[in-house]
Amino acid sequence: MKQQLETIFKNANEDLAKAASISDIEEIRGKYLSRKGEFNEIKKNLKNLSDEDKRIVGSLANEITQKLEASLKLKYDEFYHKELNEKLQKERIDITLPGKFTPEGKVHPLTSTTNEIVSIFQSLGFSVAPDRNSPEVETEYFNFDMLNVPKDHPARDVQDTFYTTIAPNVVLRSQTSGAQIHVMEEQKPPIRIVAPGRVYRNENINARKNNFFHQIEGLYVDKDITFGDLKGVLNEFIRIYFGASRPTRFRNSFFPFTEPSAEVDVQCIMCEGKGCRTCSGTGWLEILGCGMVDPNVLRGVGIDPEIYTGFAFGMGVERLAMLKYAIDDIRLFFNNDERFLNQF
Repeated sequence: MKQQLETIFKNANEDLAKAASISDIEEIRGKYLSRKGEFNEIKKNLKNLSDEDKRIVGSLANEITQKLEASLKLKYDEFYHKELNEKLQKERIDITLPGKFTPEGKVHPLTSTTNEIVSIFQSLGFSVAPDRNSPEVETEYFNFDMLNVPKDHPARDVQDTFYTTIAPNVVLRSQTSGAQIHVMEEQKPPIRIVAPGRVYRNENINARKNNFFHQIEGLYVDKDITFGDLKGVLNEFIRIYFGASRPTRFRNSFFPFTEPSAEVDVQCIMCEGKGCRTCSGTGWLEILGCGMVDPNVLRGVGIDPEIYTGFAFGMGVERLAMLKYAIDDIRLFFNNDERFLNQF
């Protein structure tokens, strides 16, 4: 049995010398050291030997097993590192080669401007009106009637408003102001909301106007609200948005749903007030309309104007973005020109 062990060990070493890969090593391990391997078969017959022979043969079997295990491990490590190096060399990456450019989508400047404006008003205590209160397809009731716009007002003509074929009184909203009616019908004062969204007007397209654009409506209704509160909120917004004070002016104006009404202008950033194409030579760009909510509007939604007052405002997102980023043509926002969009 001792001679058998030595013969098996000799054969194992010969097989090991011929091994050329890790798979050969695993095959040798299975042949000699597995449960059905040749060394294990010898160990199974130890029970038939005398105690003295068991001690001698058993010790020799363990010694040979350990030697073979060590030789197998040594050879395995040698082939493992060799095959690993070959694989690494084969799959080697030349880090000096230029990488592949993967273009990334960016937030559209109108979206980022809208988010920034909303964020500023949220910091001033306003919340965003739910989408259900600011639909783009609207009825004349919310778009005109409840905003104190008379039936014969020019804004209701088909030359100014897009009417749909859904029904005679259904329009693409021409302003986000209808959101304030929806909100006031659902909620009682105090109310302090902004409502961003798209609006549509039958306009001639030029550097300053488009027939599709974006607005943000604001509404604040509570007790003892004054025009001074309106000016304070808007001046603070302008200061935060532009990062510093810019020349502004409040001009008397008229809107059917506010009284008194005003338009707010900011000095043209293109020409610094000297006059250019963007500002039509005036040196100013209108950014929003505003005013105190007309008592008739408050009565229409069941709010007592003797107890509550409020102010409203509506601003054009495109106009504000043009001022901040020195963009001289509103059409650039809608042409999908990557040369323009990549700048943002």
